[in-house]
Amino acid sequence: MTRPLICVSTDSTLREGDTIRSIVCPKSYPEAVAAAGGLPLLCGEVCAEDMADACDALMLSGGSDISPSYFGEEVLNDTVKVNPDRDAYEMALARAFLERQKPILAICRGFQIVNVVLGGDLYQDLVEQKDLHHMDRALRHPVRAEADSVLGRLYGTDFHVNSTHHQAVRNLGEGLRPTAWSPEGLVEAYEHTSGLIWGTQFHPERLTGPYWDDRTPDMNAYFSAFVQMVRAGGAE
Repeated sequence: MTRPLICVSTDSTLREGDTIRSIVCPKSYPEAVAAAGGLPLLCGEVCAEDMADACDALMLSGGSDISPSYFGEEVLNDTVKVNPDRDAYEMALARAFLERQKPILAICRGFQIVNVVLGGDLYQDLVEQKDLHHMDRALRHPVRAEADSVLGRLYGTDFHVNSTHHQAVRNLGEGLRPTAWSPEGLVEAYEHTSGLIWGTQFHPERLTGPYWDDRTPDMNAYFSAFVQMVRAGGAE
């Protein structure tokens, strides 16, 4: 069976002494797509419209903070570190896939990008605004999921996930339904009413394959369900 082609968003970095930016993407993202039956295509921050035409679905990956200018605010403090080029590209990329009604899997920063594109906003700095510390790769914390959500059907209503984020969803964008929450009430997952957008604030790509440990469920089933949805041509 042909693997559906899934565009995976990337970051770029300028190495010391270099004048050419290098594309960066943790291997865990394409690995998770491939293990689930998809064919990952790293986008390289180019040709957003063409990527949306060519690919069957989009995975928006994690990374730096999102500029608060996209939801009408000034930068709160010096902990807010943004990448203007990546912001502009991923906003365009998300809109291009939305316009074509193609599935999107949004993770961490990508979770926040989709929320902002759909009119939502963010906590810029969880420490200052909510007194919460969720920037710890070793952390595992419980979440409560809706029983009728994708995560709820796969893993039940109570399980543990990881946490590596400085910002978080404050108000949800149009059409997004919250489907999982942290103990403090932060939105940890959502689904769009169209059925075409699934998102997590946590990092499921680090909870499967060689990165999984027995403190959390193996998230391969989540990626496999998404790829199956893409292969079927849309919402379940």
